Amino acid sequence: MPIHLKEENGGKTVVVHVSGKLVAADYEHFVPEFERLVGIHGKLRVLFDMEGFHGWTAGAVWLDTKFALHHFSDIERLAIAGEKKWQEGMATFCKPFTRATIKYFDHANLEEAKKWLAEA
Repeated sequence: MPIHLKEENGGKTVVVHVSGKLVAADYEHFVPEFERLVGIHGKLRVLFDMEGFHGWTAGAVWLDTKFALHHFSDIERLAIAGEKKWQEGMATFCKPFTRATIKYFDHANLEEAKKWLAEA
């Protein structure tokens, strides 16, 4: 599956690793699991790791937009880690869809992104 979730820091931080090209079916597992974590922990800190990521199909873009609007207030901090220039632009693109503080990190600085997420 191109979307993998991993809990860290007792579940308050969620690492979402995406790879390949996301399709609508990828959200069938991701959304309920994310919602389960929000139900347990409240606001989450998310590391969106885009190593080897090539984008979304049209159906997946629609589901991703619905997800973002539904969880507008559920993410406290969002670290985006990527390896391509368009992925860096995602940090700016995402701002209207969330109340989270967003920061982009080059994938080589993944540990720095995790450290930033853990800050008080």
